[in-house]
Amino acid sequence: MGRNKRRYMNRGPSGGMERRHNQVDLRTLLDTPPWDWPRDAGTIFQQILTDNKANESDRRIAAQLAGDFTVINNELCDALLGIVSSADQSEQLRAAAAISLGPVLEQADLEQADTDEFENPDDVPISAPTFHRIRRVLHKLYSDERVPKEVRRRILEASVRSPQNWHQEAIGRAYSSGDREWLLTAVFSMRRVRGFDDQILEALKSGDPEIEYEAVKAAGNWELNSAWSHIIGLVQDPATPKHLLLAAIDAVACIRPREARAILLALADSDDEEIAGAAEEAITIAEGSSGENDDDEDTNDWIN
Repeated sequence: MGRNKRRYMNRGPSGGMERRHNQVDLRTLLDTPPWDWPRDAGTIFQQILTDNKANESDRRIAAQLAGDFTVINNELCDALLGIVSSADQSEQLRAAAAISLGPVLEQADLEQADTDEFENPDDVPISAPTFHRIRRVLHKLYSDERVPKEVRRRILEASVRSPQNWHQEAIGRAYSSGDREWLLTAVFSMRRVRGFDDQILEALKSGDPEIEYEAVKAAGNWELNSAWSHIIGLVQDPATPKHLLLAAIDAVACIRPREARAILLALADSDDEEIAGAAEEAITIAEGSSGENDDDEDTNDWIN
């Protein structure tokens, strides 16, 4: 990475870095599959993120893209974490950088061992010390109420992908805050952290489409049988917005896999390819899950 950086900076007599930025239209990368990105995309993102004179819009896009698994590494995590931590950076840029740390936190969390090391370090694009530093710094920043609300919201949404003890209280406070945006963040976070079944059920009936969507995702993730009637109502209502219908289709397969085929078969024939594909995939997943349940001697099918 160091050699690439020096070669990048030495290009041309006056601002090779600026010219290098211009060679890549970051906006086109937003619609380009990561495997088709330039080979040095990670280096480009890091240079833009660490250049305080770079265009603000470019830095936000770089922050958004930098969290992808094709490029994320210790150095990019350091750059993102530095932005989240800096009061000199814009609120929007700090928020974007925080969210980008979520996927790698989740991947690293899956590889956590009982020690401070990873079980399979080669499967994680960052080191264990970087992982623990990200978690520690995000917790500290979230706890500081001087940090802007939008940044703290995105910190919570990213950090719950590697759940810690402090998340229960943070989510509970966000949910009971009376602030609609904090409520949305809380229900989103309930998808990752256990212990909020009652709040998920309440959020399903909120009447707020965004909050309801997050509640449907959370209900499916935790196989919340008490949410079944609401989920079925969404699947069967032709007026259900598409994004909410897709979430409900996934939830059906998670909550009652044995009933999924009968419920979703009609949607698998939908003229909408995305809906049909989602229904077919949910049926396949449900049948696999149902097969596993058949081998289980426990006769209580719907334990939460």
